[in-house]
Amino acid sequence: MKAPEFEYVLVPTLGDAFKHLASGEDVRVLAGGQSLLASLNLRLSQPNKLIDISRIEGMSGISVANGVIKIGALTRHCDIEDAPLIKTHLPLLALAAPHIAHPAIRNRGTFGGSVALADPAAEWPACCLALNATIVAASQAGERRIAAADFFQGLYATALQPEEIITFVEIPIPGKGAVAGFSELARRHGDYALVGLAAQGLRIAGRWSELKLVFFGVSDRPVNACEAARQIISGEGIKAAQMLVDQSLGFSGDDVCSAETRLHLARVLLGRVLASMESKQA
Repeated sequence: MKAPEFEYVLVPTLGDAFKHLASGEDVRVLAGGQSLLASLNLRLSQPNKLIDISRIEGMSGISVANGVIKIGALTRHCDIEDAPLIKTHLPLLALAAPHIAHPAIRNRGTFGGSVALADPAAEWPACCLALNATIVAASQAGERRIAAADFFQGLYATALQPEEIITFVEIPIPGKGAVAGFSELARRHGDYALVGLAAQGLRIAGRWSELKLVFFGVSDRPVNACEAARQIISGEGIKAAQMLVDQSLGFSGDDVCSAETRLHLARVLLGRVLASMESKQA
């Protein structure tokens, strides 16, 4: 199937993009296009106009200042995967990046595009939630900062307004004793995860003081397994946490994987990831 007819506009600045978004037309924003082009070809999306923001200067790159890593929305997955700043300060992202699709996709797809799409089985939204990221969106009205916990609101649904564009994401550098863990289970490497887990915590002298266990691919958005994390922090152990992993998540089933199977896989992943994280701080 081929994409429907649409007007294509390559915009040189954010200001130009905002004008098109405010026009009242059915407009979609094109960055890396790795999800959008597929949805166009399947006629799942039929906008009147595509505005291509990929050439706008200042919206890509990774920098650090005042204890915060700033990732431009147009930064490609492969750039995050290879960045020394990420490997040093945000190892969770470095662990997650190789699981995103295939090299050809990672060479074109963008960080901001993945966050904006909010696919519940995607890696970056879960990592943003685990790392207490702040999503920065801009429009003609100015800039707005949205906590990751408030940003992801449902199946492909976010707090982003129709006239807004994500410009960058800010992630605080985890403190002393920080440890990250990541794993996912898919039918084939590169497929969307049946179940995935992005974990970030603080562990000093063998004891957990903070822990986020963010599952993805199990519900309509990434979900923090708060009750399971409390079991680990209180010293009840991994088995106790596995028994409570369903308390916060609301597992969903489909024609590929039942809800019961997803719950089982989530418990398996929880055990693997926590064992890996604890071994790093032994």
